[in-house]
Amino acid sequence: MNLADTLNVACACQTLEPNRLREQLEIGPSLQGLTAQLARTHPHLFSATAVFLDATVRAQIEDAVTALERVVALPAWQAQALARAHPMAQRNWGPAGVFMGYDFHLAADGPKLIEINSNAGGALLNAALARAHRVCCGAVQAPPGEALTPPEAEFVSMFRSEWRAQRGQAPLRNVVIVDDAPAQQYLAPEFDMARVLFADHGLLAVVSDPRELQWRDGLLWHPALPPGMAVDLVYNRLTDFYLQEPEHEALQQAYLTGTAVVTPHPRAHAIYANKRNLIALSDPAQLAAWGVSSADRAILQAVVPSTQEVTAENAETLWAQRRQLFFKPAAGFGARAAYRGDKLTRRVWADILAGDYVAQTTVPPSERLVLVDGQAVRLKLDLRAYTYCGHIQLLAARTWAGQTTNFRTEGGGFSPVVVVPHLPLSLMDTNRLNSTA
Repeated sequence: MNLADTLNVACACQTLEPNRLREQLEIGPSLQGLTAQLARTHPHLFSATAVFLDATVRAQIEDAVTALERVVALPAWQAQALARAHPMAQRNWGPAGVFMGYDFHLAADGPKLIEINSNAGGALLNAALARAHRVCCGAVQAPPGEALTPPEAEFVSMFRSEWRAQRGQAPLRNVVIVDDAPAQQYLAPEFDMARVLFADHGLLAVVSDPRELQWRDGLLWHPALPPGMAVDLVYNRLTDFYLQEPEHEALQQAYLTGTAVVTPHPRAHAIYANKRNLIALSDPAQLAAWGVSSADRAILQAVVPSTQEVTAENAETLWAQRRQLFFKPAAGFGARAAYRGDKLTRRVWADILAGDYVAQTTVPPSERLVLVDGQAVRLKLDLRAYTYCGHIQLLAARTWAGQTTNFRTEGGGFSPVVVVPHLPLSLMDTNRLNSTA
């Protein structure tokens, strides 16, 4: 057991400083009162407890992300992913896609990739949270945000890079942040934070429902922009990944014609986030046939749990093995309609067989000790790497209780990640750590 593992199960320090969190969240006049609002409407969004990560494991995550990006860039990989994707994914206008999210469970033998998200939310909230925690335990020399270069400027630079990839040196004037009924979305506060961030960097920014967008005269328009100014860039938070719904028609036309820069976009979902990709990523022979290097195959074999398609032909075998499997809809997101095999009923199993599912070898999440009403309890944790073009911009964790990740657990929610040196530490040191806490 190393220092990070021991701290996670032995130190229950509550290091969140509410006043600092308010300062980090309420970054503009229009965001005043946001912290109090979140306390009422999102009581379990933020954990008061940080998560520790071993420096060696952090390096393994970085190696895994780099290897995965190399694989996804291969023509053979893209050809097979796009061959089974919706036609909307065939467009390639240049942008890579903002806020790629790689989600990991931390096993005894290293990090395990649970899924990839092409539309990962929470980056702005987690960047603010990381700077609102103080130092924890004598073993840790700095709070989570101390060594963190404020990533918000890097986030804006990422959007400008997406713009240049499609528009070259033309000036970027505006960004429209789009989601269905945005005010009703769970992470709606982040939309307002993004709007303020873009405005602080000289861009007109609007939060919008896609129904407000207008496709007219070969351009995309929004009524909140100045007369005569078309939409330049859409920060797309829709979970209609291929823009198929009728209410998304204006955005669909703008993407199909390339008249607005849309990011993240259908192609990114197809080549990264469709969970059928996990089947190939966990198949060394197939990867070798596509030209993946032996070094990258070794990294992926260690990181990606075995994943297979659920079919009528293998249904009996998978049912027999269900206790070791986790079942996910291939095009799903946010743990919706995902099931632990050991909790399956015959009724749910019938739904899985009728749907489009993959079965992944279960990797139990590691745990984090937290205080709830003065009592120490252990919550499950996972870790997300927010990336752009293979570069890790931010690490964040989520802690929860239950079958899948949620923001309904007392003491749980988003947690900042503190990377600590790789130091073997016996459980004999636990009492010392607890006394320091």
